[in-house]
Amino acid sequence: MQDRPTAVELIEAVRDFLAGEVVPALADRGLRYRMRIALHVLGIVAREVPDEEARLRAEREALLNLLDLPRPAPPCDPRLLHAWVLEANRALCERIRDGAADAGPWRERVLAHLQQVVEEKLQGSNPDFN
Repeated sequence: MQDRPTAVELIEAVRDFLAGEVVPALADRGLRYRMRIALHVLGIVAREVPDEEARLRAEREALLNLLDLPRPAPPCDPRLLHAWVLEANRALCERIRDGAADAGPWRERVLAHLQQVVEEKLQGSNPDFN
């Protein structure tokens, strides 16, 4: 059973409080700027939390395809899924460092994958990104 407020609702409540009451009261411009950065980070987290597992599962599938790995059942535990995606990304980075993506058809697949990943990250950071 999911109790209320949800994690996202809590993040948004803190964000609203900071933006509405704390930022206007800050006299120091540098501190006000850093607070706006913190508010932006809270917005990113609030957007990422609800569908994190779905994004991890999609990234897992993309990495399985890109790295031509066998298809075991996905981990049920989100922490194990996250660890698997991190490890697969490390393997991808190692292959890139070793020159496997320097030329040929796999290079095009890697570039397409990386473009997709970067666009998704930019969308999470800035919902107005096109």
